[in-house]
Amino acid sequence: MISEPVPAPPPDADAASGVAAAHVAGRVPARSRATGRVILADVAKAAGVSPITVSRALRGERAVDPALVERVRAAAQRLGYVPDPAARALASQRSAHVTVLIPMLSNALFVDLFEAVQRCLRPAGYQTLMGVTHYDADEEEQLLREQLLQRPAGLLVTGMERSEAARALIAQSGVPCVHLMETSRAPGVYSVGFSQLEAGAQMTRHLLARGRKRIAFAAAQLDARTLQRLAGWRREMQAAGVHDAALEWRDPAPSSMALGACLFERIMQARPEVDAIFFCNDDLAQGALLAALRLGVAVPRRVAVAGFNDLTGSDQMLPPLTTVRTPRSEIGQAAARMLLALMNGQAVASPCVDLGYELVVREST
Repeated sequence: MISEPVPAPPPDADAASGVAAAHVAGRVPARSRATGRVILADVAKAAGVSPITVSRALRGERAVDPALVERVRAAAQRLGYVPDPAARALASQRSAHVTVLIPMLSNALFVDLFEAVQRCLRPAGYQTLMGVTHYDADEEEQLLREQLLQRPAGLLVTGMERSEAARALIAQSGVPCVHLMETSRAPGVYSVGFSQLEAGAQMTRHLLARGRKRIAFAAAQLDARTLQRLAGWRREMQAAGVHDAALEWRDPAPSSMALGACLFERIMQARPEVDAIFFCNDDLAQGALLAALRLGVAVPRRVAVAGFNDLTGSDQMLPPLTTVRTPRSEIGQAAARMLLALMNGQAVASPCVDLGYELVVREST
């Protein structure tokens, strides 16, 4: 266990910037005076320890005496010390940030996912830098190029579908990468998620079991995971002998309550025989329920309505929405823990983690 005094150490993060060694001799570096920025050496002087001890204490190394850790942290807090991530990365040859690429912030499920990732990574000393791809393969590729220039410690990316160039960037970077929201058994691929296809199939089986035969599938955004849910719906409808391709309603526009209301009206007008609508996301289904109230269409007596993801407010709709609850927070936590192990060079027991899903039956079906 480290306790003061210690032998003269090799340079730490601020030493890599050429500013730490001066305090070892009791001098205040010129840079500190010139910029007004509190540096690691200032904390060392205030705590009465060496700069290397400050560095190790703030990194949470177990070898440092707990009393020294407390003293260093108190000094750092009193002075308002903020570590220089660039200097730390230069000294340790290891970045302190993780890149997280998600498709959209307007969908609450990705907010839940990102917050769970951040709650896991921050206590481990990592910053999370988010990039939004807008479901655009070219935009994701450009974000990867920009982020990999910053030498992140790890990558968290959404889904398995991306351009070949993006795949090559990830593979050739040598940066540990975990895929979110989907699973893959491919060699060398790390993933945490669930089967979107099977989740879509289970909702369809539920509607069929309720006696519905003319079940429409209404999709927006048309990303890979939405199309997997569509494939699950199609498989079950074909197995039941009631599939009708004309009941596949696809709109490439972003998912929203307004679009859900519009899709509901269009389906009811064009195909009045439809007795259930499976929406690919809850915001669409919520908009449909509001449209049904406005139009006087009885749900579920006239038409059943189902959603996906169990977003906030779905249980408060009139009637409450039947949906598939997806474990996005659990996925974020598990993926972050897996990435931490990979970044630390540790073996991962299972590179493919399937956290499943839950059919939540409420009054709308």
